[in-house]
Amino acid sequence: MSSILFDPACRRCPRLAEFREESGRRYPGYHAAPVPAFGDDDPRWLIVGLAPGMHGANRTGRPFTGDHAGIMLYQTLHDLGVSSAAQSESVDDGLALVGVRITNAVKCLPPENKPTPAEARSCNDYLRAELKTHRRVRVLVALGRIAHDAILDAAGESRSAYRFAHAAEHRLADGRWLVDSYHCSRYNTQTKRLTADMFRKVLGRAQHLAGQTSEKDV
Repeated sequence: MSSILFDPACRRCPRLAEFREESGRRYPGYHAAPVPAFGDDDPRWLIVGLAPGMHGANRTGRPFTGDHAGIMLYQTLHDLGVSSAAQSESVDDGLALVGVRITNAVKCLPPENKPTPAEARSCNDYLRAELKTHRRVRVLVALGRIAHDAILDAAGESRSAYRFAHAAEHRLADGRWLVDSYHCSRYNTQTKRLTADMFRKVLGRAQHLAGQTSEKDV
């Protein structure tokens, strides 16, 4: 498997390729292709989500843009002073991130937002390439268990050695931090499993570990 950073025409996972292309036929004008990472080109911390949403990143072509999951994420990043705007609406809205970058464990839209374990493994080479490319990254934020496992796989770590839990902090063998959070999905936010305050504390802590803020701001 190659170590290419991103392939906009990737067809490694036949089910995902077929599903995303079908979404493009159903919704003309949608991005309906693998979604690249977005943010600072030389980040200090990297946020890893699950996968593009049907009417979010699969539509817009930018992670967490245009759907409910992005509302809390970009608002929080704006509150922390690393996003130029509180809302991310389209790839040409002018929003910019400072010191942080956003990507997904799986780059293509999966049916029912559930990639198979084999699909997650197949896509992991891209995340591995991202970790190697962005050498200044000190903190990896996992939004959910699948992202947590994907980061460990990409970093060459054992999954059994690091247990996922909201707000957990793990020091990896290469010196980087892995910080866990519940995913900012509609379900988690509406059920209050994840509140805005909980999310801000986790991202604020990640920002502090990355060296972008003082401890009093966390």
